[in-house]
Amino acid sequence: MPTYEYECKICGYRFDVFQSIKDEPLKTCPECGKEVRRLINGGTGVIFKGGGFYVTDKGGNNGKPDGTSSPKTTETKTPESNPCPTCAKSETCPKAV
Repeated sequence: MPTYEYECKICGYRFDVFQSIKDEPLKTCPECGKEVRRLINGGTGVIFKGGGFYVTDKGGNNGKPDGTSSPKTTETKTPESNPCPTCAKSETCPKAV
C-alpha cells in the first residue's frame, strides 16, 4: 500500500498515512480537526528484487533481455592461465589459482 503524506493547512502538522489507491484522501487533521492537504512527494521509486534486472547481474544471458542473443565469440586460452577447479573458468573466476 502506498504511503501518503498530509499537511494541515492551519496548524502545519505533517503526518504519513498508509492508504489504498482507491481510498479517498483524508480531510481533517488529527491534531486540530481542520482541513488537510495531501502532499506530492517523490516516493521511494522502483525497487527491483531478484536477479536479471541489471547488466552487471551474474545471469546466464550476458546482461541481455530474454529473447535476444549476443554475438558468438571464440574463447582462446593462453598456456599460462590456470582454470578454476570448480567451474573451469580462467581469469574471470575469483577462485582461479
